[in-house]
Amino acid sequence: MSGKPVDLLKNYLGALSHSMVQPRKLPRPAIAISRESGAGALNVATLVAQELNTVCPGAPPRPWAVFTGNLPGKILEDHSLSERIEQFMPEDVRFPLTESFEFLLGLHPRPGLLREYTTDTIRKLAANGNVILVGRGSAVTCAGLPHVLRVRLVAPFEFRVRNFARSHGIPEQEAVRVVRTNDSARRRYVRAYLNSDVTNPLHYDLVINTQSHGFERVARIICAAVIHLILQEREPKMQHSSVQNGSRQAV
Repeated sequence: MSGKPVDLLKNYLGALSHSMVQPRKLPRPAIAISRESGAGALNVATLVAQELNTVCPGAPPRPWAVFTGNLPGKILEDHSLSERIEQFMPEDVRFPLTESFEFLLGLHPRPGLLREYTTDTIRKLAANGNVILVGRGSAVTCAGLPHVLRVRLVAPFEFRVRNFARSHGIPEQEAVRVVRTNDSARRRYVRAYLNSDVTNPLHYDLVINTQSHGFERVARIICAAVIHLILQEREPKMQHSSVQNGSRQAV
């Protein structure tokens, strides 16, 4: 999945390694993906991770990790909570009275604390970089982090139903119900817990139709955007260092 942006990055980083001017350490990039159900987010994220492992492993190299269905487990691990609590962490709004009753029974932490833990883990993963976060409002949660590329993946409903049915091995009639249920749940989750509209394009750097482009091309687009993000972060630092170096020589 190589292309001109990848070659540009390799040449640029090669020049940096031979330069006497060393920029200060910059955060590793990260990607936060919001998706319509069935738009192929996991396929795309996997392809992106594979490509970035080759062209953008960081220094020192570190594999890119994809967090989607495994994100609740990471949240529980980070906060030393039992794995059984995952059943109380759907990507949907939970009825407050039910949550309160479960808390009184000792089934999980107080209402709202799991969401705080979710935000904490998402932002920590994003801060560490070389990670692709899918869902749970990660793109909204990562707002304000300049090294995070925020992406929304969409596609026509019929395409998403066919893709979901094929990837999960279920009849399309059942996929219609599941896709609608998932979309509604994710909208409720982001609205209730992050006070945002998950469909608002202003939350994202890229909004991409996966049917129009196909999963591989979408992955290439995202990789190119990540590379541009890295260069954009490095250029001002290099220019600033060059100015300082020139000033010293002038003195």
